[in-house]
Amino acid sequence: MTNENPTTERLTRLINRPEEGINLAEVALLFAQDEYPQLDIGAYLRRLDDLSGDVRARLSPAATPENMIAAMNHVLFEEEGFAGNGENYYDPRNSFLNDVLDRRLGIPITLSILYMEVGLRVGLSLKGVSFPGHFLVSLGQETGRVVLDPYSGGNSLSEEELINRLPQYHGRRREIALSRSLAGVGKKEILVRMLHNLKAIYLHEENYTKALSVVDRILLIRADWPEELRDRGLLYEQLECAQSAIQDYRRYLELQPDGSDVREIRSRIIQLGKTSPPLQ
Repeated sequence: MTNENPTTERLTRLINRPEEGINLAEVALLFAQDEYPQLDIGAYLRRLDDLSGDVRARLSPAATPENMIAAMNHVLFEEEGFAGNGENYYDPRNSFLNDVLDRRLGIPITLSILYMEVGLRVGLSLKGVSFPGHFLVSLGQETGRVVLDPYSGGNSLSEEELINRLPQYHGRRREIALSRSLAGVGKKEILVRMLHNLKAIYLHEENYTKALSVVDRILLIRADWPEELRDRGLLYEQLECAQSAIQDYRRYLELQPDGSDVREIRSRIIQLGKTSPPLQ
């Protein structure tokens, strides 16, 4: 018998598929179902289909990738009014795809997911780019790679503009850093980055219950991530779930025996063991 709820079971099935078989939008909406238990995921997937239909209606049979991008930008950012939420960037709703679709506001990574999913439906193979501090998308072509910023209306970014976003690097180091920063990332990495944003928001708000739920989802993707196991232990400790905290701390020590905080984590285990002995 399993204690998993239906959302977790569905997520597990989807995430365990080969990379190309993961439905990015569906998984993102399933994450949002933790916040909105009655969320109609199918309705929001149909919304994406409708948006892509509006884009296709503006394309000729001989449309080029450039034509597709122009049509997508027109539909999404001019007609529909999707935009970056600069006024309230850390609103958790910016990290939920259903809210992004409803409110037409988001942050770089959720607007990029929207952009990639609409692009997929019209025949564009867009890749996520985990650029430092600002998620982007790219399109590879015979003439070279085009880097686009859905947060700023799908603008194409020049190499100079991208390099200027890496001010800590100089000369040849900038070029090397840029090449690394523009490497495409897989769907699981995209989902983890989205969850990390949400985790940071909840931690800032000291909403440890919701932060715990987010870390559970991260560990669903990467089960033995030492830092996330440690962080979940810290959250369990904040929520006075001592035995769960001890279990995560011990697993962290197994995976990270030479970590810089090993002594602190061992001390926490000892203290928790004193105040909350195991049940008999």
